[in-house]
Amino acid sequence: MDFGNCRRRRRGSLELGVKSKRSRPVIAAGDFDSAYYEKFYVNAQTRAHSGPEVARLAQGLDGMSTWLLQRPLESVAEIGAGPGFMRDWFAKERAKIRYVSTDFSAHACGLFKHRRLDISKQRLRGKFDLVICQGVLQYLDDAACAKALANVTAMTGALLYLEALTKKDVETVCDLDGTDVEVHLRRGRSYREQLKAGFHQIGAGLWARIGGAVALYELEGP
Repeated sequence: MDFGNCRRRRRGSLELGVKSKRSRPVIAAGDFDSAYYEKFYVNAQTRAHSGPEVARLAQGLDGMSTWLLQRPLESVAEIGAGPGFMRDWFAKERAKIRYVSTDFSAHACGLFKHRRLDISKQRLRGKFDLVICQGVLQYLDDAACAKALANVTAMTGALLYLEALTKKDVETVCDLDGTDVEVHLRRGRSYREQLKAGFHQIGAGLWARIGGAVALYELEGP
């Protein structure tokens, strides 16, 4: 699971989002098998992003994190690493960083060599300068999502990069040909309410841990 399950609508598209969709149960290991990966990560017609596209995001996260921390990143944890595009960029460009990639999918862990982790039940030990959680929370029901956010918060020493598909995203932003909408579609304020006790929202998906190592200028924060 990660960015491969959601594609932004291209400029000029008139496609409308769905108004409602059934919610799936709590994720099961078989949900993210080879067929899922073929559709959302491999097939050029249905995948959301390619490796080079994700590399640009990785570069941006690295640069912004270094700016906010006033030092290079030392540790990164990725929740839902999927095909490992993000990890691969860091391995190539920032080899000294301690990078732990995890995924719920047994298929992904076996093929891409991630650590198996159900973030709604477990968390990694210690704290990380940057935690990346992208395209994961929408697959969890409300109770599991709350537990996952608590685990993510406990792991975050400084910065969190979070993306979770919302109802508004599907209705206004997403290209439905490259987006998995068989998920729990919540409103954005639901996530913000759960995060506000532990984080300041910076923007562009970044959140700064309250009491962490990031000192924000007034206009960088909420």
